[in-house]
Amino acid sequence: MVNNYDVKSILLAGVGGQGTLRASDIMCIVMMEAGLDVKKSEVHGMAQRGGCVTSHVRYGSKVYSPLAKLGGIDLLVAFEKMEALRYMNYLTKDATIILNADEIYPPSVNFGDIPYPDDIIPLLRINYKQVKEIDATDLAKKSGNVKAANVVLLGAISNLMNIPSSIWEEVIKKSFPEKLVKINLAAFQKGRDA
Repeated sequence: MVNNYDVKSILLAGVGGQGTLRASDIMCIVMMEAGLDVKKSEVHGMAQRGGCVTSHVRYGSKVYSPLAKLGGIDLLVAFEKMEALRYMNYLTKDATIILNADEIYPPSVNFGDIPYPDDIIPLLRINYKQVKEIDATDLAKKSGNVKAANVVLLGAISNLMNIPSSIWEEVIKKSFPEKLVKINLAAFQKGRDA
């Protein structure tokens, strides 16, 4: 269905419990349904303790490696604002950044050792032209479940890809129990509209 893509690289970065890996799984299924070759790699060692969770997703007509090199990420999706700073060195100079407005404080901030940075968005905008902040958590609440913030972010991502929304919606329907489908479809649409 979708052909002749150059290989593109996406990095999803979040904190344990935000649904980062679930979002990357859904994204990969969407890409396969669209006829693309896709490779994924994930790191979730400290996820249970609120640590970093990342997933590299690379797609195109033929992909040979699941990992993008430093300076090779075209799209960064930060499920928490500070995660965008952590992975800046992975981005191409023309990268797009989508970030959730969430602030999840690490222990050093909670203990009062250092402040949470208040200049994340301005710093990103100095270095990158395409920076979009979305309050995915609030949009998920309005959809019926705060846990659907990851699907809100998928909706935002879908606007940047040449894959019909109908494919995304069909995969979302198959990815959740029936009682959660309506909520997640609403979350997806709110992300597209954001």
